[in-house]
Amino acid sequence: MRSPSCLVGTEMIACGLDFGTSNSAVGVVRDKAAALAPVEEGSTLIPSAVFFDSETKGRVLFGNEAISAYVGQTEGRLMRALKSILGSPLIEEETVIGGRKVALADVVEIFVRHLKHKAEAFAGREITSVVHGRPVRFVDGDDAADARAQGVLEAIARRVGFRDVAFVYEPIAAAHHYEQTVEREELALIADIGGGTSDFSIVRVGPRQRERTDRSGDVLANAGVRVGGTDFDAALSLAAVMPHLGLGTRLVEKNLPMPNALYHELATWATINFAYTYRNERALEELVALACEPEKVERLRTLVRQRLGHRLAFAVEDAKIALSAEDRASILLTFLEANLAAEATRGQFDSAIDARLDRLQGTARGCIAAAGLAPSAIDTIFLTGGSSRVPAVRAAIARAAPSARLAARSDLLSVALGLTQMAGDMS
Repeated sequence: MRSPSCLVGTEMIACGLDFGTSNSAVGVVRDKAAALAPVEEGSTLIPSAVFFDSETKGRVLFGNEAISAYVGQTEGRLMRALKSILGSPLIEEETVIGGRKVALADVVEIFVRHLKHKAEAFAGREITSVVHGRPVRFVDGDDAADARAQGVLEAIARRVGFRDVAFVYEPIAAAHHYEQTVEREELALIADIGGGTSDFSIVRVGPRQRERTDRSGDVLANAGVRVGGTDFDAALSLAAVMPHLGLGTRLVEKNLPMPNALYHELATWATINFAYTYRNERALEELVALACEPEKVERLRTLVRQRLGHRLAFAVEDAKIALSAEDRASILLTFLEANLAAEATRGQFDSAIDARLDRLQGTARGCIAAAGLAPSAIDTIFLTGGSSRVPAVRAAIARAAPSARLAARSDLLSVALGLTQMAGDMS
């Protein structure tokens, strides 16, 4: 791993980049001091979203501005959960933007370039080196595909102008940030539960460790699984919302079930735009006539025809966040039909994501075992990532090491801060 630094005059400057499925951040280091760059209206956190405005040809919006344009019904194409395509066949796909085909990898490049420009504006100079975060596993059980995903991200980093690129596992970066506040020696399970992946590391942290230059011996194990917040969104959407759009209904002819592929496509952030085809519109026109509950399928037809899939996904995401604090939440669907709402409960949500919770707990347990440790050896579970706020997620991970204390800090920014601090250490 090469040192990610560049020399400008006599000052060394380095960049740490956390490109996330749901949110992203970038920081720079000057004279060993790490600081996150303001990336949107003074905020150091930006939603990983891009909007291509069809009304103003060539205009591209990012983050909350992109989401606001879409929600405000500006004509164009919204792209979100861009990172999730890196470890999937979608990376080879194209989407139609402004009448032309654009590779999805190029959309990722546009967003990463925007982050780089924000960092350079904050630093006041060009930055050609980066410590780039990555999940422990882009792809489950396929080392070659996992390596290809990192290769795609590295190629993008180089195309936007980074000449020196180093990758660090995201939970290792989070551990680095967490360690700055630790007052005693600990054996920590770092659990980074993000939008697209969940990543775990077993790390020795503490005042004595952080004084050492070589930390390789303090990382005892790493593990990851392709489960995250966008999967929880999809599960909640299918359980609570899609039945109002005809999922589970029957067709009059031969009492056949309503086809469900389109519901899954619309419930998944990365594939929403692929649902908007003339073929789907034509098929839904026929299905409305064949359905036992045509009014529900008509709502689905409206969703596809008016390209409202992201509106639905945002409503579901808001309900997921609300269910972290409340026992129930209303998912307003008035953009489809006046007074229409879906009710969701925390119990329903927990049941919908139960299989994914088992995978999280199993991966955490596997990470502890890979370190050659018993669960009782873990002193602290450090939780980070937006999806770590889900109570059922916290409980599932806590069961992997029942005697450990739970800790959390800067759950949306700890990875970015750690990457930036590590960039400074490596320079």
